[in-house]
Amino acid sequence: MQTTLIILLLTVPFLLLTIWALVDVAQKKFDTMGKKVLWGLIASVPFIGGMVYFIFGFRKGRKPEADSS
Repeated sequence: MQTTLIILLLTVPFLLLTIWALVDVAQKKFDTMGKKVLWGLIASVPFIGGMVYFIFGFRKGRKPEADSS
């Protein structure tokens, strides 16, 4: 039981980081669709992909402009 708890405590944060990175990539606009796909693939790599995206790719994309109507 204790081993299961330790594994969950170590993996859940990485899972949440990966989901957050993928949602962020999906919402942002990148220069090309190829760059968006590349950052999405990088962000989807378990454990390290989310961290790599937030360190190197987070500022590359921009949030879409909201409609003013």
